[in-house]
Amino acid sequence: MTIIYFILVLTITVMVHELGHFLFAKKNGVYVYEFSIGMGPKLISKKKGETEYSIRMLPIGGYVSMAGEDIESNDKVAKDRQLCNKSIWARFTTMIAGIIFNILLALIILFVIGLIQGSSINDTVISNVDANYPIYKTNIKKGDKIIKIDNVRVNSYEDIALELTVKSGKNVNMTVRHINDDIETISVSPIYVERAGKLGYSYGFSLNVEKNKGIISSLNYSIKKTCLLIRQMYRILYYLFNGSLSLDNLSGPIGIFSVVDEAGRAGFLNIIYLIAYLCINVAVINLLPFPAFDGGRILFLLIEKIKGSRINPQIENKIHAVGFMILMLLMLFITYHDILKLFTKN
Repeated sequence: MTIIYFILVLTITVMVHELGHFLFAKKNGVYVYEFSIGMGPKLISKKKGETEYSIRMLPIGGYVSMAGEDIESNDKVAKDRQLCNKSIWARFTTMIAGIIFNILLALIILFVIGLIQGSSINDTVISNVDANYPIYKTNIKKGDKIIKIDNVRVNSYEDIALELTVKSGKNVNMTVRHINDDIETISVSPIYVERAGKLGYSYGFSLNVEKNKGIISSLNYSIKKTCLLIRQMYRILYYLFNGSLSLDNLSGPIGIFSVVDEAGRAGFLNIIYLIAYLCINVAVINLLPFPAFDGGRILFLLIEKIKGSRINPQIENKIHAVGFMILMLLMLFITYHDILKLFTKN
């Protein structure tokens, strides 16, 4: 079942992204050679009109092959059907569509989850303080609201979890608003313990969880949760760049397989949530202004708009090629560490 879930998660996440590119390419009159789900050798393919639709062997990606996508004109296709000869707006909407479709799917999934199991946005009010932890001896009590951790403002459980992960078992200065509205900053120490079969640092407190039901609350949950995850993703990227988090915290396909396995054991609804989470990840990463990403291509469109003329196609192609090589090297590095983690876990 893990293998089936893994294929399902990656296929849906990638297919929705590529479907966005595909539909807007068609809408903008771009000639599309192929719409493929998966990579590697073809398993099934069918040509309909000018486009070939295929499913390939490796369920780790997919792509839309468009005329003029490589910034240079292709004489085999009419110039007005090539992406590189379209208006800036047509090229922009074609590039941004994959990101938008991923976010839309995440919104829909989270809305449905809210309808099924109730919606909740965890606040930062403490619901319990464990007597077996150092925090119990501080002034932090049930009902206090956590405002900051080491001067970083926190607004949700996810914010707190990220900050405590970054601290990696170190003492933290926790700023709380007490029930009487007094604000105090208190040093809190963790303990290395086993919880739910996993070893890790724990600070000995839990937070309030309130669930609401209904269409309005589910819609509110969907929008707030999506915005929260997007903000958290950018914060994770910031911590990766400043060295607070190491590249070991990133995961490739093998790491995702392990996450899918854990989510599957927790129930099918967790698999659906994982799709929403990965969709937001894909959207945020692709929006980065890095060559070979959608955001990198959008950056070149912005430069073209400001400059008033096209950038040399050969130079742009070379920049995207170098960016793609860097991404492949990064993927190899991440996969290597994913394999090491598997052996360490076993």
